[in-house]
Amino acid sequence: MTRAAAFFDLDKTIIAKSSVLAFGRPFFQGGLINRRAVLRATYVQLVYMVSGADEDQVERMRAHITAMCTGWDVAQVREIVEEALHEIVDPLIYAEAAELIEAHRAEGRDIVIVSSSGEEVVGPIGAMLGADQVLATRMVVAEGRYTGEIEFYNYGAAKAESVRAIAARKNYVLAECHGYSDSSTDLPMLEAVGHPTAVNPDKLLRRTALERGWPVLSFSNPVSLRSRIGEFPRPRPLLAGAAVGAGVAVAGLAWYSRHRAQATHR
Repeated sequence: MTRAAAFFDLDKTIIAKSSVLAFGRPFFQGGLINRRAVLRATYVQLVYMVSGADEDQVERMRAHITAMCTGWDVAQVREIVEEALHEIVDPLIYAEAAELIEAHRAEGRDIVIVSSSGEEVVGPIGAMLGADQVLATRMVVAEGRYTGEIEFYNYGAAKAESVRAIAARKNYVLAECHGYSDSSTDLPMLEAVGHPTAVNPDKLLRRTALERGWPVLSFSNPVSLRSRIGEFPRPRPLLAGAAVGAGVAVAGLAWYSRHRAQATHR
């Protein structure tokens, strides 16, 4: 048997918003940002949802976020993310993505989240979803605080490099792997796998997918998994590339997938 994985972008593919900007309110409540920064994050989030993000927009968003977090205490950021995770992210998970994740797991594929957001945010979300690995951006830390520099920016061609690197470590056969993303900036990642799929694609990715005969999916139904199976356990901190225990999160995805199937046949 060959080993394979399903590689998922995070923002607008698994969840309905930008994962980092979604934490604007708890960061404000924790004293990390001011009201002006919250308003700006809200505006950027709105633009992102309506028009997507091309390379220039992503670069501006990256510059804004790195400037904003310079000097932040890393431990405080991790604590805020963990405490606000279910309140902020759980209601944003696309039902269609949850079903797809469970279907891949049932067929024996590992679940890998590949995101340009920071590992402090992506890791706990991956743990909540029961992902096997997360590949995310890493910031430079000195004396427990962010310097504003980026150690590794998991974006564009770098995402494809991350996918190939983990495939080599885990013995994944890329021709048997699946990839999902909403953004044309992730074309290198999608081209690296044998089964690419466009999800809620921007104009360029939609055109490319149609030209190449790739499947195009529309995810539009955010769903709260917690409301359906009860409280999730508090996720443990997770570093990019570290294994994640599936546990109750996977059980929740399985429960919801069965629930949807039963409802469809009623």
